[in-house]
Amino acid sequence: MTANPATPRYKALVDVHTLLVRDGRLLLLRRANTGYADGSWQPPAGHLEAGESVLAAAAREVREEVGVRVDPAELRFGHVCHHRSEEGRIGFFFVARTWDGEPYNAEPHKHDAVAWFPLAALPSDTVAYCAAGVADSLAGVRFGLHGWPDGR
Repeated sequence: MTANPATPRYKALVDVHTLLVRDGRLLLLRRANTGYADGSWQPPAGHLEAGESVLAAAAREVREEVGVRVDPAELRFGHVCHHRSEEGRIGFFFVARTWDGEPYNAEPHKHDAVAWFPLAALPSDTVAYCAAGVADSLAGVRFGLHGWPDGR
């Protein structure tokens, strides 16, 4: 079967999320002043840049957003999610249980709070796509759809 040349190719943003887990708790940031999901919580996350692996991007975003260093080799794959959105989104979720430094709000122009939450009790105002990725990562579900009619 060949593709229809009249059908445009699907394009998606690729983002990475790093779940910093310590003592049964997950670090989340509350978004502010970004124009996307402001007031909602999510793990340290960001977009993949040209020429960058998803592991390098995850480590970079953690350093930029919460000021700690994570060795990309220590990141464990948690989940990949195809999220239906206007721009299209594919998200990779990684779990980190060790890092250097103590997390803090390193980007106060993008976040107005950083807090630890019990893994089983994330805030109700967590970005829905991220909450699904966190839950699936921790449950061992490696792939998921979010917002698609044939997914959840």
